Amino acid sequence: MPQLPTCLHCSCIKQDIAEQRATQARNFALSLLSLSLLPHMRVGPRRHHPSRPPTPAMAAAAAHAPPGRRGVLLVLFATALVAAMPATCAAARSRKSYRAVFSFGDSLSDAGNLIVNGTPKALTTARPPYGMTFFRKPTGRCSNGRLVVDFLAEHFGLPLPPPSQAQGKDFRKGANFAITGATALEYSFFKAHGIDQRIWNTGSINTQIGWLQDMKPSLCKSEKDCKDYFSKSLFVVGEFGGNDYNAPLFSGVPFSDVKTYVPLVAKAIANGVEKLIELGATDLLVPGILPIGCFPLYLTLYSTSRKSDYNARTGCLRRYNRLAFHHNRELKQQLDELQKKYPSTKIMYGDYFKAAMQFVVSPGKFGFSTALQACCGAGGQGNYNFNLKKKCGEQGASVCSNPSSYVSWDGIHMTEAAYKKVADGWLNGPYAEPPILKS
Repeated sequence: MPQLPTCLHCSCIKQDIAEQRATQARNFALSLLSLSLLPHMRVGPRRHHPSRPPTPAMAAAAAHAPPGRRGVLLVLFATALVAAMPATCAAARSRKSYRAVFSFGDSLSDAGNLIVNGTPKALTTARPPYGMTFFRKPTGRCSNGRLVVDFLAEHFGLPLPPPSQAQGKDFRKGANFAITGATALEYSFFKAHGIDQRIWNTGSINTQIGWLQDMKPSLCKSEKDCKDYFSKSLFVVGEFGGNDYNAPLFSGVPFSDVKTYVPLVAKAIANGVEKLIELGATDLLVPGILPIGCFPLYLTLYSTSRKSDYNARTGCLRRYNRLAFHHNRELKQQLDELQKKYPSTKIMYGDYFKAAMQFVVSPGKFGFSTALQACCGAGGQGNYNFNLKKKCGEQGASVCSNPSSYVSWDGIHMTEAAYKKVADGWLNGPYAEPPILKS
């Protein structure tokens, strides 16, 4: 009996070339099987059944059947085996893999860039209990453990992307350029509007891309080599935008004026994405911003006695969530235009807003006991466990015993458990358009 094609055991790396040969081999194998077993077969009406892989039971039945019937079963088994091969190889080929993960953004993604050159005295995120769940110590991440980008890297079998400003690190499998306080707009914009005192650093999206360009010589040898390398890497561009709105809002800029920043912020993010595409990036995930009206910081600072200011179902502040929604809609429009301009790229929108809103609406469904209270904060004071004078890491603050049951870690950022669910939603849906793993 001729040997069946062995595509079920191959890596499928050369599947595009092999498919035609496999089809020919399949037809040849089946024709020989049919001819050799023809005397034992009965001719009858044909019925169509969808192709499905052969099961162990089918193989056993073929091996132990009487000689006459065995021939029929062997042909059926061979047919099912070979028919399943294209689907099996297609599935293997569709599995995503990346050589590296490069991350940009603000405190939702910072893995320690802000503290590489020393910890600012006022920076509470570099103190315990930050990092308590996974790292067992503060790392500069504004959470109790890993961030979304960390989970993405882990999924692809890559190390957690180290902070790009760290010395002596190997960045060939990825780097994290994000820095706490980063903005989409340049520092000069905020200075011109008299609100630069609210900007922590000058690590804008353009600055971070500049850091990547400075790093290029250590990653790849030539322009062609770099484009090939970046085309096989995942770029997570953000979140950007939160601080672009925090700065004016916390400075007392009228809300109506802050809304006019939205097109500028979204365009700045899109321009950054385009620069990365020009460098060779082909797979880019660009997150929107969180529903800020659902976070303890905003709920505390902008508390009001007017019930109409709150969403009756969620308890979130309406106007601030509308601002976030407006930003995300504008950003998606910008990304859609880029996708049309660069059809060979895959630009994915990461929906922080949808994820967080689902956590708020149905916390128990996701394993959370509360969504609007901070795990680490004001010692249980107030409705949201948040106090600017007793922030997480400061004297007088306390931390919950079960961070995984909370959405909010410190009133501003999310817990590792929440970030894990966001990461899963970016990989498989429904929190990414399209999901990373969708080919």
